[in-house]
Amino acid sequence: MHDVIVGLILLSVAAASSLFSRLLPLAIPLPLIQIALGVAGSVAGLHVALDPDMFMLLFIPPLLFGDAFRMPTREFGQLRGIIFALAVPLVLATTLLCGYALHWVVPVLGLPLCFALAGVLSPTDAVAVDGMLGATVPRRIVHVLDGESLLNDASGLVCFRFAAAAAVTGAFSLRAALLTFGLLALGGIAIGVVVCYVAARLDRFLLRRGYDDPPTQITFMLLLPFAAYLLAEAAGCSGILAAVAGGMTAKLTGVLQETQITTRLQARTVWDMVNFIFNSIIFLLLGLQLPELAGSGIALARGAGTSPWLLLPVIVAIHLAMCVLRFGGLWIVLVLDALHARRERGTMRWPALRAVLVGTVAGVRGAVTLAAVLSLPQAALGQVGFPYRDLLVTLATGVILVSLLMASLLLPWLVAGLERGQDDPREREADWARLVLLRTMIRGMRDEQATLTARAGTRDEAREMRVEIIARLMQEYENRLAQLQKDGDGAATAAQIGSIRRMRLELALRLTNLRASRIELRNLRSAQYVNDETESLLLQEMDYEEQVYRNRARMLPRVP
Repeated sequence: MHDVIVGLILLSVAAASSLFSRLLPLAIPLPLIQIALGVAGSVAGLHVALDPDMFMLLFIPPLLFGDAFRMPTREFGQLRGIIFALAVPLVLATTLLCGYALHWVVPVLGLPLCFALAGVLSPTDAVAVDGMLGATVPRRIVHVLDGESLLNDASGLVCFRFAAAAAVTGAFSLRAALLTFGLLALGGIAIGVVVCYVAARLDRFLLRRGYDDPPTQITFMLLLPFAAYLLAEAAGCSGILAAVAGGMTAKLTGVLQETQITTRLQARTVWDMVNFIFNSIIFLLLGLQLPELAGSGIALARGAGTSPWLLLPVIVAIHLAMCVLRFGGLWIVLVLDALHARRERGTMRWPALRAVLVGTVAGVRGAVTLAAVLSLPQAALGQVGFPYRDLLVTLATGVILVSLLMASLLLPWLVAGLERGQDDPREREADWARLVLLRTMIRGMRDEQATLTARAGTRDEAREMRVEIIARLMQEYENRLAQLQKDGDGAATAAQIGSIRRMRLELALRLTNLRASRIELRNLRSAQYVNDETESLLLQEMDYEEQVYRNRARMLPRVP
C-alpha cells in the first residue's frame, strides 16, 4: 500500500509541477523545479528506496524507444558521421582524459575509479535539456544532440562497467573491452531490430484481416521497448541500444501509418503522456535522493578530516573539465565535417562558435548517469562494498545538478544569439510540401471536372451535385494555394491579406459555434435527453473537428 501511495503522490506532484512552472514569474526549466519539489518532499519525510536495476528497466526503455521513433530518419542519416563520432570516440576520449584529470584533482581515487566516474558521466541526456532549447534553435543542433544521446548511453555504460570491474579486480584488458563492446552493441541492435520487425509483421498481418483495436494496438506498442530491452539484457547485450534500434525499426516499417486514424491520434497522445510522466518522475526521484546523497558526501568529507565545502569546487572542476573536452571534441568533429563538405560540394563553412557553445552546454547529465552510479554495490553485513562508492555517487550527483544549472542559466542567452536562418528548413519545407499537395488536389479535381464535362449531354442530379461540389472544392484549394504563394520578398498581396483575414474570421466563428454546441450538449445531458455515452461520442467528434480547424489556422500565413 505504501508503494501505491508514493506512486500516486509522485504522479500528483508531476502534474502540479507543470502548472507551478507557469505560475512562477521567472522562466525556470521544468527539470529544476521538479528536482526542487523532490527535495522538498524528502525534507517533508517522503522516502523512496531507489532500485537502480528497476529504475533502468521501468524508465529508460520507453523513453529511448519514443525518442528514437521521433528522430527524423533523413536527418539521422545525414548526420550519422557527426552523431557516431560524438557517441563513441568522444565518449572514449572523455573517459580517458577526464579520468586522468580526476586522478590529478582527487588523488585518493585510483585511476580505475576515476575512469569509472568519467565513464558514467560521459552519456548526455538530451531529454533533460529539450525544454531549455526552445523553438529558435537550428534543427541541425537539436538532431545532433538527440541522436548523440540515443547512442552514447551504451558506450558510456560499457566504459563504466569495465572501469568498475578493473577497480574491484585490478585486471583490465583493452582487447577484451573492445570485443565486449562490439558484441554488446551489435547484439543489442540486432535484438531490437528483430523484435520490432517481427512485431510489425504480426501487426500488419492482423491489420490486413480487419483487426485494428486502438487500445490493444497502443498497449502492444508500449510493451515493445520492454520486450527488446529484457531480451537483450538476458542475452548479455545492450538493452539500451536494443530499445533505440527497436524504436527506429518500428518507425521504418511504417506499420503505425496503416492503422486507423483513431489509433494514430490516441497513440500520439499516450506517448506524449508517457514521455511527460516518466521524465517528471525521474527528476522528482533525483530530488528525493538528493538530501540523503548530500548527507553521505558531507559525512564522508568530515570523516576524511576535510571541509564538506571542498566538494563543491571539485564538482565544478569536474564539470568544467568535461565541458572543455566536449567543446574541443565538438569543434574537431564539426571542422572535419566541414572539410568533408568542401571535398563533396566545393564549399567550406566553419562551425559557428556560438553553435558549438550551445552543443557544449546542452550536454547535460541525467537519468542514465544517476541509475548507473547508484548501481554500484553498497557495503552490507559480511560484504565489502565498492571502494569509495559514496564519494563517487556524491560527485556524480553534483555534476548532474551543476550541468542542469549551467544549462538553465546559459542556454537562453546562447540560443538568443543564434542565427536561425537557413539552418532551420522546417517551415520552408512544410510550405513547399503544402504547395505540392494542393496542386495535386487541384489537378485531380480538374481531371474529374473534365470527365464530367465530357458527359454534359446527360441530365443527372447526382452529376450536377458532383459538379457543384468539385467547383467549390477547387475554389477553396485555389484560395489556399494563393495564400501560400508569396512573391519574392515574402510579402502577401492586398487580395491575399484580405482572403487570409476572411479565413481566420471563418475559423474563429466555427470554433465559437463548437463551444456553443458543447454547452448545449452539456445541457441536454443534464436534462437527461441524451445519456453520457452519446455525450462522449459527440464530444469526441467535436474534438476532432476542432483539431482540424486549429490545424488549418496554424497553416495560414501571418499577415499584418
